[in-house]
Amino acid sequence: MNIIRSYSTWRRYRETCTELNRLSQRELSDLGIARSDIPSVARQAVR
Repeated sequence: MNIIRSYSTWRRYRETCTELNRLSQRELSDLGIARSDIPSVARQAVR
């Protein structure tokens, strides 16, 4: 069960990173996110 949960969490992390990377610099700025912060923001989002 732990493997399934880990895989699910990893997938949500990757999907979040992908979605955030699709945003323009302007959109990210409006959200208060720097492009270099995307991995950290994505990790916090899937917790």
